[in-house]
Formats: sequence, C-alpha cells, structure tokens
Amino acid sequence: MRLHAPSSHASINFRLTLYDLAAAALSPLFALYLRDAAILSSNYYLVALYCLVSCIFSVATFLAFRIEDTIPRYLSAGDALNLVKAVVTGELMISLVLFSITRLDGVPRSVPAIHALILGAALFASRTWLRFIDGRRAAGNRVQPISQERIVLVGLDDASALFMSSLEMFGPKRCQIVALLSAEPRWIGRSVQGVRVFGPPSHLETLVAEFAEHGVRVDVVVIGGNPDLVPMQQIRHACSRLNIAVSSVPSYLGRRVAEQAADWGRTGVEPAPQYRPQVEARTSRYFLIKARVEFPIAVALLFFLAPMLLVASLLAFFDVGLPIMFWQQRVGLHGREFQLYKIRTLRLAFDQRGRRVPDEQRLSWVGRFLRRTRFDELPQLLNVVVGEMSLVGPRPLLWRDQPRNSATRLTVRPGLTGWAQVNGGVLLSPEEKEELDAWYICNASFWIDLRIAVRTLLCPFRGDRKSPRAFALARQDQAKPASLPAADAHTGVLVNLRNERPRLAVRGR
Repeated sequence: MRLHAPSSHASINFRLTLYDLAAAALSPLFALYLRDAAILSSNYYLVALYCLVSCIFSVATFLAFRIEDTIPRYLSAGDALNLVKAVVTGELMISLVLFSITRLDGVPRSVPAIHALILGAALFASRTWLRFIDGRRAAGNRVQPISQERIVLVGLDDASALFMSSLEMFGPKRCQIVALLSAEPRWIGRSVQGVRVFGPPSHLETLVAEFAEHGVRVDVVVIGGNPDLVPMQQIRHACSRLNIAVSSVPSYLGRRVAEQAADWGRTGVEPAPQYRPQVEARTSRYFLIKARVEFPIAVALLFFLAPMLLVASLLAFFDVGLPIMFWQQRVGLHGREFQLYKIRTLRLAFDQRGRRVPDEQRLSWVGRFLRRTRFDELPQLLNVVVGEMSLVGPRPLLWRDQPRNSATRLTVRPGLTGWAQVNGGVLLSPEEKEELDAWYICNASFWIDLRIAVRTLLCPFRGDRKSPRAFALARQDQAKPASLPAADAHTGVLVNLRNERPRLAVRGR
C-alpha cells in the first residue's frame, strides 16, 4: 500500500473503461430527462451542446484524478474520495463553461446537482459491482502480508534511484521506502518512483514525528547519495534519539539479497510472503448479515449527509487550510492496516521550517465544533462503503494504542461508532475500550446497534460519560464461560500488539 504524503506536504495515465465513458455520455441526458427540461423537446442543439460539454469535462476530470488507476477489488476510501473529487470538479467546470456560453438557458438550475449525483452513483455502482463479482468474500478472508519495514532514504543520486529499483526486485513484500530527504533544494517537493522528496536531511526528526502522527512508524534510515553531502553525524544522533536503525545502501541491500538467497537455498523456490495471522474466533452470524446490510445504508447516508460533509469541509478549509482531509493508518479486520480519513480539525503540526507548533495553537473553536458534533468523522463513510469499516463496531486504533490482547477486537470490522464510544469514548483507556468492545462482539444484535446509533446522535449534546452499568455488564459476561478465545489457539499464533507494530511467532507449522 503506497502512503500519501503527511498533511504538511500536500502536492496521467490515459486509461478509461467503456462503462465510465458511457456514464459520462449518458448521465447529462438522464439528468435532463429526470428534471423534465423544456429543451428536450424544443432545442436539440442545446441538448447536444450540454451533453457534449458534460462528456468532455467529465472525461477530462476522470483522467486528471486517475480514477482508473485503481483495481476495483482493492478499492480504498482514498480511491472513493478521488471519485467524489472528480465528479464535483467536473460539474463545476461544466457549469462554468455552459453558463459562459449559453447562460444555461432552458436548463433548470437543479440539473447540474442531479447530474453529479447520477454520475457519482454510476461510478460507485460500477466499481462496487466489479468488487463483488471479483470475489469480495475471498479477498476479505485472505491473509495479508505482515507490516513492511518502512525506510527513509537520505541522499538522492543515481545510486539511490538504483537502490529503490533493487528493493522492488528483492524485497517488495518486506520493505517500503516512504520518504526521501535530499540536500538539493531543487528536488524538494518532487517525486522519484512515486516517493516524495520531503526536505533536507536536517528535517529527519520532524518527518519521522509527522509520520508517527499519521500512524506510520519509520523502522530504518538508509544513507544514500554522495556521503560528502550527507551530514552523517547529525543523522546518527537523530536516529539515536528516535531509536531508529541506521544503514547504508550497500549494507542494507546486501542484507536483503542475502536473506532472499538464503530463503531460495532452503526451499529451492521463491519464498512465500509472510502473512498476518487469522484470528479464528467464533463470531455471531449476525456479523455476516450486518456486512451485507450496511453497504446500502452507508451509500444512502453518504448521499444524504453530503451537504453536511460539504459544509464541514468548507469550515475546515477556512480554518486550517489545505489539505482538508487528514489520514491515519489504523488496524482493522484480522490486523490488516488501512487508511482512515477525517476532516482536519488541527492546524499543521510543523511549520515551514520544520519546527513543532504547540498543541494549544492548533485547535480552534471550529475544530472543537467539528469534533463535538462528530462531523469530522463523516468521511469514514467511504471506509464503510469500500468494506474496510462497519457502521457499528470497535473503533479502529493505531498499533501503539492497541490493548495488551487485541485478538478479539480484530475478528470483526472496526466501526464508525461503537459500544465503547457511547459509554466513555475518549475518557477510556485502551484496556477499558477492549473490555467493552469484547462484550459487544459477544452480544451484538440489531437492537444493540440501534441503541448505539441513537446514543451516538445524543453524544454531541450529553458529552462523553463513563457508564458503570456497561462495565458491570461486561464483567458479568466475563464471569461466564468464554465464547471467544483470547488468542488464536487453533492455529498456534501468538499476537503481541503492545508495541507500534506486531511481533508474530508461529508454532507448530
């Protein structure tokens, strides 16, 4: 999974499917028909002009936002967000051009909005249909690779570029370069093989801290480029303070090649990738039904709440600026990592010189309002639509915030809201959240989900409060024979999630 740039560093393939072309061509005509526009029967020239301009600009935004670069089976919330951006941008351009040419004579003012909804629905429907027919259930049950080793490469020249290409060959499943640092000012802000150059080597500590804020831990710093242009002593001192390993291009690449050769020598074939464990807990059949029902509900909520999402985005834009969206890498079903999206409520953590901004200066009254009303969580409906989250379930946590034993909570998809959220929320420790979430997983039902939904709507008015009754129910349930194993005893997989990243030990395989 390629990471986005952190918030402080906000920056065409010509590929389209026949379905997207058909949606771009037919959606404006369908919008005019639904609105019963007078020009359909009186002015065929304006109808043709409207449809032609709409098709041209829709296709242009599809190409600009590269909506066909993703595989429907692996559609993420970020990809869904790109679809929304493409539709909205295209519609604004269509309206501006047509208003300049024809003043939109004969076109009802509601047609552009209807057109955007139809086009967006068609794009989402096509990708959802392809996702399902491509084996969504099989993809959801398949084990995923263990977290990769994340690398920051310091120094940029031809040797560094060759190193990046070599990693793609020798260790694509095991390591990933997430950032580049270069002493050359002209390269800052540009990309090499999809990896961004974030700044000079002196910004290493700032960059690592900002990635950590987004839930991404940097494991090793590799020194590349011309050694005379890299402040080695400064880099080593910074890595010592951050407790991050330091290596050079030859030694790191040599270690990877040696590991690969050793694996091939033992097996005689290319080594299979390591996998994240499957937690084989016995969950209720209710979760199978729930996963199918929540998709249409999430799509309906997304369109119904679109005006609120737009208002919240505008508030965030005027308050904290670009980018509007904040992402964090969280842990979901079976320990798979995914990117969770929120509307930004905090100003940037670092200024242009890489200095940390005090926390008290980052949150304004607008941010407090968005947090209290939960409007900042609305983009997570996209995570629900693409199957990474559920409407109700345990809230997804960062690796470092996972409780001591997370085997139970990782058996179901994380939720937009949950039992722990409406019975204490931010007032709870990770262990208390795990206690309440484990009770929910054991006792989940439609009525409990409905109760959670109602209490979520009341949270902005009543605030977060710990519920002694909820803890009493959870502890009473713990006294009964356990219905969910605390660990994966069937497969012999031990899971330790106390640190930022899991350390896995497999026995008996």
